[in-house]
Amino acid sequence: MRPSSKHLNLIFLYRLPVLALCTFIAWQSSYPSLISEPLFAYDDKVIHFGVYALLAILCARDLTAEKPFWSPVKITIITIFFSCFFGISDEIHQAFVPSRCASVPDIIADGAGSIAGCLFYLNFSSQKK
Repeated sequence: MRPSSKHLNLIFLYRLPVLALCTFIAWQSSYPSLISEPLFAYDDKVIHFGVYALLAILCARDLTAEKPFWSPVKITIITIFFSCFFGISDEIHQAFVPSRCASVPDIIADGAGSIAGCLFYLNFSSQKK
């Protein structure tokens, strides 16, 4: 396989899902929230946790594939930093959308999901080897 072909495969298989999820999060945050009854208490925090856990899983997966020589600690730090920073930037973005607001509890849920998702993925991938 040619080096350029391998690089394209890495982009399509690993980086594109990260970019797609980031785009979806930003797109979804651009619309006013739907006013509806919650399914259960703090259901929005569970959704934030899950989405950012998925973002961290995809990011750690991408870095592991593209930078196999990086240590798990470096991958963990970069993944958690990126996911948390994206969550904070999304909350700031929501502050400018009508009927949306920035929320510290949402940032905490985003950060907790980012940490859990990254650690889950790295633990899972190390057990596969």
